[in-house]
Amino acid sequence: MFQTVFVFDVYNRNAVHAQGGDRQKYRPVHEISNICTTSDPVGIVRELRPAEVYIADLNRLQGQGEPNINFDVIRGVSELSRTMLDPGISSFEDVAGVLGLAEHLVLGTETASLDSITKIAAAYPSQINVSIDKKNGNILSSDPLMPKDPFEVVKVLNGLEINDIIFLDIDMVGTSSGFDAQFLSLIADISDHNVLLGGGVRDVEDIRQLEAIGIKGALVATGLHNGSIPMKMVR
Repeated sequence: MFQTVFVFDVYNRNAVHAQGGDRQKYRPVHEISNICTTSDPVGIVRELRPAEVYIADLNRLQGQGEPNINFDVIRGVSELSRTMLDPGISSFEDVAGVLGLAEHLVLGTETASLDSITKIAAAYPSQINVSIDKKNGNILSSDPLMPKDPFEVVKVLNGLEINDIIFLDIDMVGTSSGFDAQFLSLIADISDHNVLLGGGVRDVEDIRQLEAIGIKGALVATGLHNGSIPMKMVR
């Protein structure tokens, strides 16, 4: 069954709308949305009733402010919906502080090294999603051992007991710019895990195309806020 996952980033306890990876320009969700009357994360989920939510904790991802500032609102969302959370994990030690906040933790290549991903996946089998983060055409990572080729990253992840892989094209987030179907089809073909796409999904037709090429889910926000994707698809 195709997973259509409702996405928002949380910054200083408010849901903000991601666009093109320029985090300084992210605006409160209700300012750009046709479906949200609030930017309170718990209020949004209570109002819209999505079955599954992806949250990026921007305070932790950017190392700004009190590191636990968003934890209570994330817990509130998790009580209402299945939740996957990217809390900016960079080391094995980081996991203990965020366990239990969400059903699945997301380890992004932006913050986590290949070694950390391997060790955390071994310790918490099937509780982890791994996000292959791409920006400016390259894998976003500070780890010199991280393969530059996304296909090589997928091959490494095939050997780990993780839940899903998320291919997150940060430049495309919030742009409704579409995606490279041929590339994603190849990624899906070589992956032993389900692959979800984040970034660029425009409408229902895009979701149908992703499903047809073997992608198992999509992280969506802009298409929901502007009405191109009906809310029933995330319920």
